[in-house]
Amino acid sequence: MDVLRAGNLALRFLLELFALAATAYWGATTATGRISQIGLALTLPSLVAILWALFISPKAPIPTGPFGRAFLGLIVFLVATAALWSRDRTGLAMLYGSLAVISSVLILIWPQQTPGAPAR
Repeated sequence: MDVLRAGNLALRFLLELFALAATAYWGATTATGRISQIGLALTLPSLVAILWALFISPKAPIPTGPFGRAFLGLIVFLVATAALWSRDRTGLAMLYGSLAVISSVLILIWPQQTPGAPAR
């Protein structure tokens, strides 16, 4: 079971990185001017990273609890899914969204422990 939990944490980390990439891609391909493309491609993933650090990460300074982390993480992933979908990357969006939902459900089923904490 520990291997599956670790695998889900690894998947969640990859989903987080992909959310950064998807929002950057959306920003770079949605805007019309070069400056706005660069601005959105840098700003949107930065906002996602800040949101993740403040509310979703295990060491977030504003704790939201296990349900809050899973729910807010899923919201971030679904925004990234919508960004891909809006740029006609439907197959990739469906795969990413499916993995995001599965991972978020597993986070709720298998509460994750922080390093150094006793196992439950």
